[in-house]
Amino acid sequence: MKVSELQSLLQAVNQVPELGEDRDVTCGYTCDLLSWVMAHGDQGMAWVTVQTHLNVVAVAALSDMACVVLPEDIRMEGECLDKARDEGIAVLSSPLTAYEICGRLHDAGIPGRN
Repeated sequence: MKVSELQSLLQAVNQVPELGEDRDVTCGYTCDLLSWVMAHGDQGMAWVTVQTHLNVVAVAALSDMACVVLPEDIRMEGECLDKARDEGIAVLSSPLTAYEICGRLHDAGIPGRN
């Protein structure tokens, strides 16, 4: 699945629309503990988190993730979005809860982390 297809599935807005829509989403993950995500992140991952600070982008870039997915219309702001743009990380903001997002990822055949 491409990030653009995931965006549609999750009724999301890509906050960095010029990036990431053609990247393949190979797996999904949900966690808010950055050190845990650093240890378990994978290339092509769609990472669901409520956090929006610079370290989120750094962790996503470290693992070459396809995108960060923010539930409940949470938005990333300013320098964090600039950093996501610089790192080539799409940031999706969905009106769905994290629980609903994970359910949709699962139903669409996106596996948990590789």
